[in-house]
Amino acid sequence: MIRTQAKNATSYTRIDSPVGPLQLVADDGGVRRIDFVNGRNPVEADPQWLEDAEPFREATRQLRAYFAGELETFDLTLAPEGTPFQLSVWNRLCEIPFGETISYGELARRVGNPNASRAVGLANGSNPIPIVIPCHRVIGSNGKLTGYGGGLPIKEKLLGLERRQLRLL
Repeated sequence: MIRTQAKNATSYTRIDSPVGPLQLVADDGGVRRIDFVNGRNPVEADPQWLEDAEPFREATRQLRAYFAGELETFDLTLAPEGTPFQLSVWNRLCEIPFGETISYGELARRVGNPNASRAVGLANGSNPIPIVIPCHRVIGSNGKLTGYGGGLPIKEKLLGLERRQLRLL
């Protein structure tokens, strides 16, 4: 569930995953970010954030279950920051079933603007909570994999996991 709410004290933790280290960021509103620590744009924790694994116990459990092939749907409170358009795209991403993919054009149609493929692509690429908000399930209209914040090899791994072709844990 994606909700919008004022930010409170922000906590973060880092976890190891089969797709590399992840940095999880949240506040009282919910999970705000999941960053690929070694992705295209390596991340550092904001010095104002509190390092604390406790608020992420459930998110960590669900991510591990997902990577083990035991979880298909996340049940976390999400609070990504974005424009109303981005939030509408991210909500639609959450509706793509586990193991399925759609094109950017189809996602634009689902958002209600079939001519907005590029804008949808930009919103998809700005998704601050990858894996949980499954932007990896969006592919090119020709069936080819296109950009991913963690890199195309990670996108390929996530799709392989969801197609039961790969087990990551």
